[in-house]
Amino acid sequence: MARANGGTPVCQRQGEAQPPELTKAGDFVTGGIFTFRTGYRGSVPTFQTVPDPPTCLEEFKFAQTMIFAIEEINQNPAILPNHTMGYNIYNSCGMTNIMRSALVLANGQREIIDERNCTKADTAQAILGHSGSAPTVGFLSHFATCACLSNREEFPSFFRTIPSDLHQGRALAKLVKHFSWTWVGAISNKNEYGINGITTFIQAAQEEGVCIEYYQAFEQTGPLHELAKVVESVKHSTSKVIVAFMSHREVNVLVTELFRQNITGLQWVGSDAWITDDSLTDSEGHSLLVGSLGFTVSKAKIPGLEEHLRQLHPSQFPDSQFVRDFWEDVFDCALNNTANTQRKPCSGFESLQTFESYFTDVSELRFTNNVYKSVHTVAHALHSLVTCKEGRGPFYNGSCADTGHIQPWQVLHYLQNINFTTNQGERVTFDQNGDSPARYELVNLQHVTSRTLHVATVGVFDSTLEHTVGHIQLLHIFMHQVPVSVCSESCPPGKHKVLQKRKHICCYDCIPCAEGEISNIPDSMECFKCPIDYWPNTRGDVCILKEIEYLSYAEIMGIMLTFLCLMGAIVTTVIALVFFHFRETPIVRANNSELSFLLLFSLTLCFLCSLTFIGRPTEWSCMLRHTAFGITFVLCISCVLGKTIVVLMAFRATLPGSNMMKWFGPAQQRLSVLFFTLIQVLICILWLTINPPFPFKNMNHYKEKIILECALGSSVWFWAVFGYIGLLAVLCFVLAFLARKLPDNFNEAKFITFSMLIFWSVWIAFIPAYVSSPGKFTVAVEIFAIIASSYGLLSCIFIPKCYVILLRPEQNTKRHIMGKTKDIQC
Repeated sequence: MARANGGTPVCQRQGEAQPPELTKAGDFVTGGIFTFRTGYRGSVPTFQTVPDPPTCLEEFKFAQTMIFAIEEINQNPAILPNHTMGYNIYNSCGMTNIMRSALVLANGQREIIDERNCTKADTAQAILGHSGSAPTVGFLSHFATCACLSNREEFPSFFRTIPSDLHQGRALAKLVKHFSWTWVGAISNKNEYGINGITTFIQAAQEEGVCIEYYQAFEQTGPLHELAKVVESVKHSTSKVIVAFMSHREVNVLVTELFRQNITGLQWVGSDAWITDDSLTDSEGHSLLVGSLGFTVSKAKIPGLEEHLRQLHPSQFPDSQFVRDFWEDVFDCALNNTANTQRKPCSGFESLQTFESYFTDVSELRFTNNVYKSVHTVAHALHSLVTCKEGRGPFYNGSCADTGHIQPWQVLHYLQNINFTTNQGERVTFDQNGDSPARYELVNLQHVTSRTLHVATVGVFDSTLEHTVGHIQLLHIFMHQVPVSVCSESCPPGKHKVLQKRKHICCYDCIPCAEGEISNIPDSMECFKCPIDYWPNTRGDVCILKEIEYLSYAEIMGIMLTFLCLMGAIVTTVIALVFFHFRETPIVRANNSELSFLLLFSLTLCFLCSLTFIGRPTEWSCMLRHTAFGITFVLCISCVLGKTIVVLMAFRATLPGSNMMKWFGPAQQRLSVLFFTLIQVLICILWLTINPPFPFKNMNHYKEKIILECALGSSVWFWAVFGYIGLLAVLCFVLAFLARKLPDNFNEAKFITFSMLIFWSVWIAFIPAYVSSPGKFTVAVEIFAIIASSYGLLSCIFIPKCYVILLRPEQNTKRHIMGKTKDIQC
């Protein structure tokens, strides 16, 4: 800033005015800033003096695409009728030249500009070009992807036809997650593009569960120790995937150094700034990049562009030194009035019609298409401006812009509200930050040599589908084997992750789930308890229905017990038939045949009631099994007790002057059996009425299976039933023991004593076995006790008599039976 003679502050240009490389007049001029060459040779700009001009071939095709689009618009009567578009295109390399070109396009070529129009645009209505520009008018970029440019407070007039890195970072995170690469390294430029881009990726990756092992940043022009630090990080890392948010210059430098140190076997994931750049073929380590993946803008076809490029001739731009240099380099000849005397003179017949080069190749129009869209965007904005109807305009009181004095903010308004579809069917619009919708192609570097770069489109990503986790559709990716890049191997179902102390969340140990818990997905952070009726399988990844255990008729134990029960019932029935057939014989009549038949009947019921303990417990079987057993066993013991009393009474009745038998005759015997049995019946009725047994799923004894059993309902009534049976058994045993030495003809008391001993042995052993036996074995123990005690009674009381009846009939006489009685009487 300087002051004029009158002291008024003015803007004064320093140095000579920079002319545009390519120019054409028009009603509306569009500026363009491109880098035809790359890199400085010699001094680095200090911003204190005018730097030496750079000697640098990169974006000349972009500039020609801009010219092609402007000529296409000028020939289209539907856009800007009665108006033409012109252009001023600058070849600017380096930040200093880019800034100067932007200022020239914004403020014109005057040496001194007063304070009132210091920042007023008097030439270009819009500028297309470089991301490093400092725009003051409507500015469009085909290549600037830094998310920082979406800040409307800092860049209120910035627009772009390329997606923001905000979307690219998220897309790269989804790509990394798609391949389950949860342990990656990150490298970026040490500038706003790289730092902002990689920061977006890291944040999105962490949301996807991806961990960053290391992050390094460097610049191609930076100190060598920064590059060495990056290489050391890669060399000593355990991750096999590198996400590189850099320009092609940094990638070339890095892979060259990695190649020299023989650091291979890495999977590269790149940003759009380098993934399709042809200069990668110049790198010494280009072979390391084979298989690289990355997102880039979608390619398109622009009809007529190839013909336009092939028609280029120096005569079209006589003032462009770059076009002259380009022509001489392509055809290796020297044009007239050139200082280059080492080349042969050009014949004048040189043509690009048959020349094949990157410049004329239109098979991969990606960023070039963005330039084409940018020009059409400006044209549509200006068309809306000049076709505005007064009174219906977007400004104050419905006014329109003055086409003779267009203000930058008016162009900005129409750019912000642009919405059209190109001839190729692509919709162009901007959001409130000036960003375009993000649509990427996923590309795969399938072949890289020293001269060729083969890039294949293998998928797409559309940010408009963000709420459905984006759309990444992979086709065929050139990888011999998809690498694995994880800090810890994936935890299979059945295990869960336990984070390692002071390490990333991707570093963990796989711990089996606790007993009764499962994890049914890989990499589960926690295990879940199975429902109460379920238990984990052996792998711990599925809850399966618990095995239900009960004593079944189908298993071997159930079959054996059923056989013993039925056999006992059959043997008892056979004995009853034998007794019935020989009911008139002395041995049957002498031992109270009525009680014998009743005892045999009760024993048959005891054997049969054991069957109620086998099979799936139901409400009725649970109520029946213990009560039926209790009643039939009391009936059995009552009969034995009656027989014991009969023996004692009979002995007393044989003594002189005894009259005992008339007090315990057949009627009294029947009543005693009925009385003892009715007491048990009463106990069972009270039990069933107050708190009856019921089916119960016992899940406490075994964790992995359910024991289906009959709950007692009330233990008091259960032990009352068994206690009453025990009381009668004790009484029977005592009386039988007292009568054990009676004469042989009354030796039934001796057999009753033996049967009671067996009974007590069985049931005393039953109690600890019943309490300690698990599951179905508890029921088996109870059945065995019933069967054993029943067989004991049957064997001790009836088998000896059957032996005499069937095998010793000579002893089955009244004389034999009464013989020893007489000896006693004598």
